[in-house]
Amino acid sequence: EGMQSVNPYTPDQIRDLFKLLSKLVGPYGLIRQTEFFIYSKRDREAIQKCMDLGLRFPEITTWIRASKEDFKAVKDLGIRETGILVSCSDYHIFKKMGMTRRQAVDYYLETIRDAFDAGVVPRCHLEDITRADFYGFVVPFVNEIMELSNEVGIPVKIRACDTMGYGVPYTEVALPRSVAGIIYGL
Repeated sequence: EGMQSVNPYTPDQIRDLFKLLSKLVGPYGLIRQTEFFIYSKRDREAIQKCMDLGLRFPEITTWIRASKEDFKAVKDLGIRETGILVSCSDYHIFKKMGMTRRQAVDYYLETIRDAFDAGVVPRCHLEDITRADFYGFVVPFVNEIMELSNEVGIPVKIRACDTMGYGVPYTEVALPRSVAGIIYGL
């Protein structure tokens, strides 16, 4: 982390941090994966410098928006797993994206299918889940992702992201605020 909170590191600084991280995690991968942005030329240069090191751990993965352009960069670099932003709150779907829920699902599934077609494991980041319609949007959407995953025989990872920090650990709290309820429901 750090790319969103400070001035971005240079590709050489990222490579040096990656080498230190690999040394820290050792040969057994105590930290199994890293996640890189892929948007800019600078991002892709940093990824390439880290890939050129040939280190086993941590595995290099990416984080992208659900777009063909972003996924093309993943494919071009030969990344084996990528996180895909799939915002699931009505605020994001209706206000930021200007879509209906069905349009958002179809839009997200297009990139997820691209990942499956390329043999890339998608890691679907259900952003803003603690403000989403859990049973009206999240569960049906995840079911569609899982059906697609089963059809193609490639695993998918689901991340429940509490973007705003509204989640609480108590089981008696109503969804979508109960983190335990979200995990149980998924």
